[in-house]
Amino acid sequence: MMRPKLAFAMSPEKTLHVFDAGLLDRLAACCDVLSPKPLQDLASADNRRMLAETEVLVTGWGCPMLGPEILRSAPKLRLIAHAAGTVKFTVDPSAYDRGIRVTHAAEANAVPVAEFTLAAILFAHKRIFEFRDLYRADSSRRSTHTLMDGNVGNFRRTVGLVGASRIGRKVVTMLRGFDFTVLLYDPFVQPGDPVTEGAELVDLDILMARSDVVSIHAPSLPNNRAMIGARQLRLMADGATFINTARGALVDEAALLAELQTGRIQAVIDVTDPEIPAPSSPFFTLPNVFLTPHIAGAIGTERGRLGLMAVEEVERFVRGEPLLYEVEPALLERLA
Repeated sequence: MMRPKLAFAMSPEKTLHVFDAGLLDRLAACCDVLSPKPLQDLASADNRRMLAETEVLVTGWGCPMLGPEILRSAPKLRLIAHAAGTVKFTVDPSAYDRGIRVTHAAEANAVPVAEFTLAAILFAHKRIFEFRDLYRADSSRRSTHTLMDGNVGNFRRTVGLVGASRIGRKVVTMLRGFDFTVLLYDPFVQPGDPVTEGAELVDLDILMARSDVVSIHAPSLPNNRAMIGARQLRLMADGATFINTARGALVDEAALLAELQTGRIQAVIDVTDPEIPAPSSPFFTLPNVFLTPHIAGAIGTERGRLGLMAVEEVERFVRGEPLLYEVEPALLERLA
């Protein structure tokens, strides 16, 4: 049996650590790798010639959109294995008309986001950043005593999760080991769904009002843009924390900033809309905001998990086994 011909399409600068030598060896063992150098300019004549022979295309961050014209240049293409999260902005739906199969590593990218969320929840309940600032300003520790006697700590707190995405579900599983009440809002989750074994289904207003921490895990779609607005934020209890590791577009950021500027709630913000706030944005200066530059997902060595998942999918494809993370056409529309 002839081995399928494989090529890469991604940005080397954005995908460091995704494929180590061991993973590249595994791909070479099951496919004929046309070139170890990733394709970036899919319009060049040389690259089009390589695409014409490619049967398996391994993509990643920085891959150009695989639109109809590019797909026509790859008549033998049978599998796109995306070594990153969503393929929504990489694979044109016309790929399915050709019978091209698509798989992605979103499940791998969900792991560090869930880990980041868990850490943020634990730190939020512990008011860790306030304690840090008080200690820096007063090394005698006297100024920390009042906060230590207040409503802080991780015992019998309520965590509200908005969205039973793959990340939201991982967070529910992680929270089972703690003394938390977990609330979940997701209009698509039905009673009996396994996720309800670890979380109580409630409507959004109840979740916002009852939770000590609210964490967002919904996909960003046209129908839920700014789903968290001024009214929802006003429902949050004094001292509660708002966490967003999903997408900035899910939140009315003007309303969030207005609520944060009162000092009434805290926030851990990893994503904003636009992706980089204006230099004058209060997100950078408010003392009750912990802002990070979209790092909750796979960074550094965590990217190796993305490559591993993509390689395992390619190996399954070559062996004729079912793919574990195949993206069906209907799913493409609902991806974040």
